[in-house]
Amino acid sequence: LQSELYDVSKAIADSKQVDVKLASFKAVCLSTVSTADTSSLMSSSLRLTYLSVGDVDLLNQTWSRGGNEQCRRYITNLISCFPSVCVRDDKGNPVSWSMMDQFATMCHGYTMPEHRRKGYNRLVILTLARKLQSRGFPCQGNIVDDNTTSINLAKSIHGDFLPCRFHRLILTPPSFSGQVHP
Repeated sequence: LQSELYDVSKAIADSKQVDVKLASFKAVCLSTVSTADTSSLMSSSLRLTYLSVGDVDLLNQTWSRGGNEQCRRYITNLISCFPSVCVRDDKGNPVSWSMMDQFATMCHGYTMPEHRRKGYNRLVILTLARKLQSRGFPCQGNIVDDNTTSINLAKSIHGDFLPCRFHRLILTPPSFSGQVHP
């Protein structure tokens, strides 16, 4: 990130009454993913499948930047266009998931709170990584600096943290943020 890029972007955004936030992530890459058996992580009442457009509202509610129509459309497009992996309960509800975005990055990984610490995120990440590798895509992701659970998971599956960082400037017009500017 060039040193002045955020400051210049913020100044321009302020002049246009647009909110700007800087998000910074650790870049991680998974080299060849082992074909180790992960089926032991699945109970008989769970299914390993993919996300569908019917899951969009849940993903929009659980995503840290979600909760609005713009994010809902974005997630719908990701689900429609790119690979994903999802663990579903016996009623077909998503329990844990991850998908790929337009940058060929594994993203939007999440496990519902009542299903955490059971290995489902590990299963989802490894399954999606194998799927991406089999199609010739790199297995890469970005993890928010304070997400120690995901950082520890990446380390446990031998993810390589790259010396570079991934930065995203998030620009939100007042009509999407609910802010009213004078």
